[in-house]
Amino acid sequence: MADGTLPRVSSYPPSSPAQPTTLRQRLAGLRGPAVPPRPLDARALAALAANPGCGRRALLDGAGVDKTALASALGSPASFGQSQFAIVRGNSFEAKVKGDGGAELLRLVHGHLDPASEPPGAAARVPDLTAAGPEGRAARTALALREATAAGRDSGAWTLLDHPMLALEVAGSPAYLEPDAVVVHPDGRWTVVEIKSFPMIDGAADAAKVGAAARQAAVYVLALEKTAAKLPGAEVGHTVLLVCPKDFSNLPTASPVDVRRERAVTRRQLERLTRVEELAAALPEGLSFDPATRTAEELTRAVSAVDAAYAPECLAACELAFHCRDRARAADQVTALGRSVRGELGTLTTVEAALAAAAGAAPGAGGPEDPTAAALHRAARLRAEALELAAARPTHPAPETPACPC
Repeated sequence: MADGTLPRVSSYPPSSPAQPTTLRQRLAGLRGPAVPPRPLDARALAALAANPGCGRRALLDGAGVDKTALASALGSPASFGQSQFAIVRGNSFEAKVKGDGGAELLRLVHGHLDPASEPPGAAARVPDLTAAGPEGRAARTALALREATAAGRDSGAWTLLDHPMLALEVAGSPAYLEPDAVVVHPDGRWTVVEIKSFPMIDGAADAAKVGAAARQAAVYVLALEKTAAKLPGAEVGHTVLLVCPKDFSNLPTASPVDVRRERAVTRRQLERLTRVEELAAALPEGLSFDPATRTAEELTRAVSAVDAAYAPECLAACELAFHCRDRARAADQVTALGRSVRGELGTLTTVEAALAAAAGAAPGAGGPEDPTAAALHRAARLRAEALELAAARPTHPAPETPACPC
């Protein structure tokens, strides 16, 4: 240097630029680094697709957060789910349907969906699908489907895949799904089989339960289509077979269910889901949903940082529904009254605004020129007039009953 001194040299190595955080690391931080991700199943995906506007559920499911533990830590535990008795009964019935190498199940599929083909016999194939981890099981299932499709075309063999593992990308994250069974027909067609423990009385089952089963099966159909697109000659049937106990017995019976409508709706709504990385990028650093390391107050703030789209239907499908309902009520949101009410009220997003519009003084977005506010005010006026007319109408006493002559 100019003054004759040597330049100062640091003994520390030069600092390297900070490495960007990957999406996997970010999601692991959200659920807790030591917490394994909770896998998505078809029931959760069907519920997620039914409410695609809920960023809260999309993020928590995409990160693999245990929503049951989170809801308990928030003080609003979930109170839905199957009883232990129903689970045991369902497992027992499924074992009966799949007994003897799946002979009864294949007979039902042949009789209801493919009676023109050769009936399945003792040569029906039931491949072993065991492998390490969900990725390995999904790869083993894809290989078994390929082999079964080729075997069906070559020798007319039927194949039953018992609890195969399917992969489906949802909001940028892989989801691994496990249907009850998939049957490969001799012509290369794949059929999803749903086995439920609710009864089918006189050939018909509860419509709500059948609808839920159809939405769940539609998710499996979508996942199978991803695999079938890579295999020449493979085709996924849009008619699934629902197997239930007959009447009040434990004997299996079946009914075909067309899931084309549910498949189209589910596919469209899953594609509309906000991507998980976009939701995660909008959250502050250090935010976590781990009940083991965060207090109830911190968890409440963390959950509130993600927008939700609560509806009363969530009570039957989401573990956080009771917490979201309390928050919606506290915020006076009309969504707590149902999606149909929310859709009818338009720009009136709070109960207070709706009541003000009914009274003829709608603040904010609902002014006198607002057609929704005007219609609500007119309906309230007509209701008041009807109540006044009913109150002014004279009431006639009931005629006296003559005394009995005896």
